[in-house]
Amino acid sequence: MRRTGFPHTEIWPTRSGLPAVHGCWPAADPAAPVLLVYSHHDVHAADPGEWRLTKPFEPHRHDGRLYGRGASDAKGQILCHLWALRAHLADTARDAPAVTVKYLVEGEEETGSRHLADLLAEHADALAADVVMISDTMLWSLRDAAVCAAVRGSVTATLTVRGAHRDLHSGAVSGAAANAATELCRLLGGLHDHTGRITLPGFYEPVAEPDPQLRASLDGLPFDPGAWLARTGTFGAGGEAGFTVPERLWTRPSAEVARLTAGPTDRPALGLVPADASADLLLRLVPEQRADEVAEQLRAWLDAHRRPGFGYRLEVSPTISDPYRTPPDHPALAALTRAVGHAYGAPPRLIGNGGAAPAAQLARACAAPVLFFGTGLPGDRWHGPDERAETAALGLGVRALARFFEELAATA
Repeated sequence: MRRTGFPHTEIWPTRSGLPAVHGCWPAADPAAPVLLVYSHHDVHAADPGEWRLTKPFEPHRHDGRLYGRGASDAKGQILCHLWALRAHLADTARDAPAVTVKYLVEGEEETGSRHLADLLAEHADALAADVVMISDTMLWSLRDAAVCAAVRGSVTATLTVRGAHRDLHSGAVSGAAANAATELCRLLGGLHDHTGRITLPGFYEPVAEPDPQLRASLDGLPFDPGAWLARTGTFGAGGEAGFTVPERLWTRPSAEVARLTAGPTDRPALGLVPADASADLLLRLVPEQRADEVAEQLRAWLDAHRRPGFGYRLEVSPTISDPYRTPPDHPALAALTRAVGHAYGAPPRLIGNGGAAPAAQLARACAAPVLFFGTGLPGDRWHGPDERAETAALGLGVRALARFFEELAATA
């Protein structure tokens, strides 16, 4: 930020976590809109032994891509914003941007943003804005112009089943003792019905059919099932019956098992019946749902499926997040749509983002609408080995964002 020319930059510590980075570059016109850009500088853990093209923290450019942990999620997206600001100033011969630009780049997004609320409260004046932009999202493709207008929320939890005081020798108890792993699998198998719908009580009551405008936009996206499987590394497309893959990704809720453990993990488990088994669950929510209500539905679902002979524990993460939809008639969304259309040379379609971001939290804290603009792609291998960013995507991002500053300045 300092090398870009920001007159105000700070590192904001947190009480017991990782620091955040703040920057502010005021517009020459004090009446100009104020844009707050949110992203994160922390990254998902990396196992160097799984990386083939480079070590995870030694960036490597190859064949139009930049490889390294955080190249796409989300350090590359932060740099794209800084490059766009430089391009905007150079193109317009301005000494300051057309709008006041603020940045909040936190350090704990990958672990649930547990100190974000404290940062937002402590620095409320410094973060005051007319519009918030989250830059931790994905494009649809490099060829098809699209603007993200909604993100799903999330509830994460760990479900543990216990069937004995300690691991048991199967030769002594097999066939007669409670098996925690089998019981856990029974529970997880009942989390969806035969049509792919989630079975939590009341889960779908607030969920509306996809907005007709959004649904029409998604239906118009070029979608090749084989190409989608190839670029995501998925063997098959499943999910809730009656909806297309884009609709499942962006307009419908989901429930995933993120991790399963049972028995000893540091040595062979030959001849053992595990005493306990656990699963990490991740539920994605659509804008009509509330994270705290879904957490209660998950508890009620477990209570209805308990069986004698087992102990059950459900731990819901305190860092749950609500879903969010950008107000469709807000002029800032129209400004972003025009800017993306300028970058692509074609009118963009509306899409969503399947992952969660603290959009609702930022909207409440700043009393401002939230936009989404990212440069990630489904094939960028977020959280995986050989994470990468397409340099063409970063270039499109620079072109769109540089135009967006001017478009936003022209709005009422």
